[in-house]
Amino acid sequence: MKSIGLVLGSRSDLPTAQKAIDTLKELDIPFDVQILSAHRTPGDTAEYARSARGRGLAAVIAFAGMAAHLAGAIAANTTLPVIGVPCSGPHFDGMDALLATVQMPTGIPVATVAVGGGNNAALLAAEILAVDDLELAQRLVDLRTSMAEQIQSQNRELQEQLRAGR
Repeated sequence: MKSIGLVLGSRSDLPTAQKAIDTLKELDIPFDVQILSAHRTPGDTAEYARSARGRGLAAVIAFAGMAAHLAGAIAANTTLPVIGVPCSGPHFDGMDALLATVQMPTGIPVATVAVGGGNNAALLAAEILAVDDLELAQRLVDLRTSMAEQIQSQNRELQEQLRAGR
């Protein structure tokens, strides 16, 4: 199975990336994690992106806050799918990162999830891998079934509480 690359703009992005790490582990998807910066290590970032396909990556998830140019810098140097995860920063609750990530020029797409959406980024990457991996596709179906069962259980508990409170 191909793997997913996770790139953090700085160590402060790790709490958001941890959501993706946990999801990829749960789905048994291999991944690697690097800290690279679009601004402070632009050469390393470009090399990472240019070599990603040859290293067996199927997609890259980029986590960055504030100016959030990391996903775009990676996308400019690879034709693999790049998923941007805007991280909340100290000034605008991640809205600056969201806008910087989603506003890519024509020809260099970045799929963007919600601010702090590490879990959804991992799920999107898993769906990309599952296009030609039926076992992974089934694990995703099982995960969604489990989520639905949790909500149904919560609803039953709520209904019982409401009936008991009458």
